[in-house]
Amino acid sequence: MGEFPSEAGAALRAAEAACGALELKEVSDRRGSAVWKASGPRGVVGIKLGTGEAAEVTAREASVLDQLPDYTVTVGRFDSGIWFVTPWLAGPSTWDVFRPVRKGEGGRVEALAAAVDLCQAVADLHEAGWVHGDLQPQHGIHGEDGAVRLLDFAWTRRIGSTPWPRFDGTMIHLTAPELATRIINGPQPVETTRTADVYALAGTLWTCVTGTWPLDYASAGLETGTPVEEIRKAIAHRAVPMSTAMPWPALQARLRYVLLASPDDRPAAAELAKLIEAVDG
Repeated sequence: MGEFPSEAGAALRAAEAACGALELKEVSDRRGSAVWKASGPRGVVGIKLGTGEAAEVTAREASVLDQLPDYTVTVGRFDSGIWFVTPWLAGPSTWDVFRPVRKGEGGRVEALAAAVDLCQAVADLHEAGWVHGDLQPQHGIHGEDGAVRLLDFAWTRRIGSTPWPRFDGTMIHLTAPELATRIINGPQPVETTRTADVYALAGTLWTCVTGTWPLDYASAGLETGTPVEEIRKAIAHRAVPMSTAMPWPALQARLRYVLLASPDDRPAAAELAKLIEAVDG
């Protein structure tokens, strides 16, 4: 783990103003984006630092957070890029909630409730006029108040706006086929969609159940290490069959329907919530 950059001292001062004397822990650092957890006697916040090409992405995310009513954010610049400070979201991720299910230790009632809550959180975001663009198993946090709050808004956009000059995708394994096609064929900038969010939402829940991605790459001859561009092309052509791992058929049948449906036939996030709510755990 690295040292917190001294040039971003303003971020520390903003965190200290919210929390008091700080204890810092680096959470992640990849591709120019670093996240730190700052804890103090008055609270806990997250600090995100974006440098290089990640500076623009970090600035975009801060702008989205500033517009969402359930989030607060303080933003600043330093020599190498952008920082922002926002309250830390406490609670397990959807991936964490499903851990007993993956281990065969029960927990299905809790997991179903978490799945419904995650779908509803996405539905609320969509209803407010936004597309998330990067739904993953770790990007929903289930708070003690029962609410789910989403993370990682770097590729979130308001409907009617396209705040990036180019979009080459996020998590390839959760990329909807039609979105993969747009990325390959253009034109840029590619716009993310609510229907692609629903595909990623279903894929996220499939992964939470099984511990593996929804698509069976080995059956399509796409072994580990295959370049992302080749995987994207196969996804765009629907040339990768779905995984046959079905430890929870009642739930996975609904997710499978979403993942195989054409964009126009996919349910909305709120409708997927109702489909999952009807599952007999």
